[in-house]
Amino acid sequence: MAMKKRSLGLALLLTAVQLAAQNTPVHVLASNGVRAVIEDLQKQAEQTIKRPLQIEYDTSSVVKKRIEDGAAFDVAILTSDVIDDLAKAAKIDPGSRMDIARCGIGVGVRAGAAKPDIKTSAALKKALLGSKSITYAENGASRKYILQMFDKFGITDAMKAKTVSEQGSERSNARVADGSAEMILTLVSEILPAPGVQLVGSLPNDVQHYVGFAVGTSKNSKNTDAAKALTKFLSSPAVEGTLKAKGMQAAPARVSR
Repeated sequence: MAMKKRSLGLALLLTAVQLAAQNTPVHVLASNGVRAVIEDLQKQAEQTIKRPLQIEYDTSSVVKKRIEDGAAFDVAILTSDVIDDLAKAAKIDPGSRMDIARCGIGVGVRAGAAKPDIKTSAALKKALLGSKSITYAENGASRKYILQMFDKFGITDAMKAKTVSEQGSERSNARVADGSAEMILTLVSEILPAPGVQLVGSLPNDVQHYVGFAVGTSKNSKNTDAAKALTKFLSSPAVEGTLKAKGMQAAPARVSR
């Protein structure tokens, strides 16, 4: 009888441990650029990996600094170059790195406002110079490409006087929504879900730049199996419909590096 009780006790303990493991969240640090995609996919991802997700969003540059400073996480979904840097710094397992998506830069204006013509570079340049004010995320992944475009157009000085930069695309979008900025330039995936803001369109091909996003797991993760399962899900064809709906494209080549 005593042996049966001990066996039952061990079985109950094992069951409790297994249930606790199943309820342990997978901690994800993600870029604002993929927020709309991940929020849409979260329930499906949780059902697939059979674990809840605990997700924190910010710019890739801010998340990179957090990870470098020792922040704990299981999975990171950031711009490809940041994931590569973190892999070189031994913060991300290089073997887990997978390209998942890319996104182009777009232009947004206040919902209901007239949409400027940005179909060609000449039209976009005219629209920028004719705008009263513009905004973009100072620490966003698209900033350097926006500035390169201004330089190519020869309007860098002219745009400085009318630029209101913010920390993060949410704040920049909020400025457009409340009318304190006329136009936003940022990733299309950050404009589409923004309340009070409408997408005008993507930049013309000759000045467009695509920002890549990749996923990788922490070398110190205690949820390795679940983290790998999430990475596999995010790099699978199952997410391509959501990517397209949120203004993104599947990565040209989804291969580990």
